Amino acid sequence: MVNDNKKIKSSVGWRLIALLMFALLGLIVTTVLAFCLTHLSKFHVTMLTLFFQDVFVFILPAVLVMMIFYKKPWQQMGIDRAPSWSGVVLALVVCVVSMPALNWLVDWNENLHLPQSMAALEQQMRDAEEAAQQLTKMLLSETTLLPMLCVLFIVGVMAGVSEEFFFRGCALRMTGSNGNSHMAIWAVAIAFSAFHMQFLGFFPRMLLGAWLGYLLMWTRSLWVPVIAHALNNSVVVISSYLVNIGVLQEKQIESIGLAQDGGVPVLAIASAVATAGVIAFYIKKVRNLEPDCKQ
Repeated sequence: MVNDNKKIKSSVGWRLIALLMFALLGLIVTTVLAFCLTHLSKFHVTMLTLFFQDVFVFILPAVLVMMIFYKKPWQQMGIDRAPSWSGVVLALVVCVVSMPALNWLVDWNENLHLPQSMAALEQQMRDAEEAAQQLTKMLLSETTLLPMLCVLFIVGVMAGVSEEFFFRGCALRMTGSNGNSHMAIWAVAIAFSAFHMQFLGFFPRMLLGAWLGYLLMWTRSLWVPVIAHALNNSVVVISSYLVNIGVLQEKQIESIGLAQDGGVPVLAIASAVATAGVIAFYIKKVRNLEPDCKQ
């Protein structure tokens, strides 16, 4: 990600500090706006607060920082480049093929335990996780179409756009421009997962963050990870809606890839191998058609 696009000479640390300061300011604005919505229903307050958060905490800080520090901010972020069909197809295929392996990873992470000496800390983490799950359950409990579409837009589309602008388009493109792209991808992926403050889903979310970072590195278009992120979130929203109206059973979805009676998770292993194969095929065959994707 080497470039000569910098407008202001500055270190990565200062650019990241500026990003965090703008995000903090956006959080204050979001909080103030949320307090002005107390006359609305809990659902509408939650939807509008999440929308304000997407705009003021993620999108605007990312755009402002890139405009301040770079001559061509849209090029630096990768939003001036249309998503390649190959990158979008890769994201779609991986989303489907990796589902059993991801379910196994989620189950494994949920059953992790800290050492006995840290039992109190683990309980605090699990209590925080339970509190966060209450909001998620509320958002995904809709049984009517219009509210579900609203959740789909906010949780699926807007979250995909805003978080990718912030973490990949801004944080990754700023840190990866000065050195090892792989190190930057994983560092941002760890920060991305830690930001959600959900210990029981840390590793799956970290892996998702790294995957989105590599999509940006390979395609040079931020819209590819945006589409992949939005697709990942939207699948959760839509599947939850189908469970709520009785079309699907929750255990049918969550158990895909899990071993039965403590056996070997054959489907999860096959899913992981197939996912790696799809990605390897993309790198070897399709990426060569886009020479400017190479870092």
